[in-house]
Amino acid sequence: MARANMDLALADPKGLIRESYRIEGITAAECRSIFLDWVLGLALGVEPAAAMRSVLAVYAARQEAHPMSGILREGLAAVALPKGRRGGWAGRARR
Repeated sequence: MARANMDLALADPKGLIRESYRIEGITAAECRSIFLDWVLGLALGVEPAAAMRSVLAVYAARQEAHPMSGILREGLAAVALPKGRRGGWAGRARR
């Protein structure tokens, strides 16, 4: 089971999420770009969903309406979605 209270040094190693919450007037598009950089910067073995829950618990609690809060929630929702149909030869019916 993933830990919801991951150390922020692991969850936000470069401080990208923290800094995004400090930027006045940041847009959702800018938050998506920062989010992608953040996810790619997570250390091997750090579960992105657990990291998202941790930074949401710390930063979104203070700024619920911030665009980054919405992006992080979208990321968590996407992780929770079941895998869809596979394409190519693996998705075709076998006879």
